[in-house]
Amino acid sequence: MPSDELLTAFIDGELNATERDRIEELIASDAQVAERFDFLSRSDLPFREAFEPVLAAAPSARLNAMLAAIPSTSEQKKAASGVSRRGFLSALAACLVAGVAIDRAAIGISHRLTKPEEGSDWRAVVAEYLSLYTPDTLSAPAGDLAEQTAQLSEVGSKLGLTLTPETIALPGVDFKRAQVLNYDSKPLAQIAYLDPESGPMALCIIPSTKGASAPDMENRRGMNVVYWSNATHAFMLIGHSPIDRMKALADGVRQSLAA
Repeated sequence: MPSDELLTAFIDGELNATERDRIEELIASDAQVAERFDFLSRSDLPFREAFEPVLAAAPSARLNAMLAAIPSTSEQKKAASGVSRRGFLSALAACLVAGVAIDRAAIGISHRLTKPEEGSDWRAVVAEYLSLYTPDTLSAPAGDLAEQTAQLSEVGSKLGLTLTPETIALPGVDFKRAQVLNYDSKPLAQIAYLDPESGPMALCIIPSTKGASAPDMENRRGMNVVYWSNATHAFMLIGHSPIDRMKALADGVRQSLAA
């Protein structure tokens, strides 16, 4: 498990190519590392407001004086003290905010992902949201064909897509509803299904200018995800069904949407 400091450096684009590639491989292959990366990458939760009283009460003047008194790092001083200036600062920061995640966006820290496909942040948000769903969440009737058609048409119009009950149909899985959410000031379509075998499932779509990318797979929050993009949109199908079945369902709906 990489340290939080190393993952943060990866998020902020501070690692060299070798280290960056190594962290990317760990995120792709180790679910625990991926979950920690998602947590540290999250920038849309109001952590700062929640912990403002704690931050305000911190003895900032005394801490600044302590930090100013630390000598600059050199090889001799590292050897004498056994710890670098950066290591000391990291340990001190960890003590001050143990268990507290500060909203990185609110304090002006931006992050960029190095992969050419659509950034994974939106998939992390969808996975976190869908992980709260149960079969009861989607127990309401989906309405007749006319109601489904109208609902999908309205959602599709906000994304510049033609969505119909036929194009988004998944074999053996019941369509339940379509709605538009908001992510990073962009419309995010969520088409929800209820699979009799595995429970809630969703096809989510967001505008994208990253260009086309072939389908890929990952696991988030214990759910399997198949994601891809075309010239104008990014897509993901997420659910608890086995990955082979998820891939087959995603291939079908991808072809329908492209037709």
